[in-house]
Amino acid sequence: MNYDLCLHIDSKEAAILRLVLANASNYIKGLPEEHFQLVIVANGPAVTQFTTSNKEFCDLAAPLQEKGLRILLCANALAANDINESDLWPGCHVVPAGLVEIVRLQREGFAYIKP
Repeated sequence: MNYDLCLHIDSKEAAILRLVLANASNYIKGLPEEHFQLVIVANGPAVTQFTTSNKEFCDLAAPLQEKGLRILLCANALAANDINESDLWPGCHVVPAGLVEIVRLQREGFAYIKP
């Protein structure tokens, strides 16, 4: 069975990011013996939360990233919000377009969840 999962966030609300990170943590804990890929794709205003100035959430995400969580941020949204790649959390990756990345992941068999 394929357990690859894409979590999508497009809100700048801290409570939504907290929920997404909690879901990622619970997913990892719930599948201790399974091999899977876990990705967060952020676009729109959500990308503003993935900057180094947001240390609290960076600290919550870091151990999840160590366990394989990939965080993908939309280049279009970063540009619209005047955010440089150097301002991002360590380990975040920039993709050209967040929605296109979500479709690509779904075509690869990822399940998709948006809180």
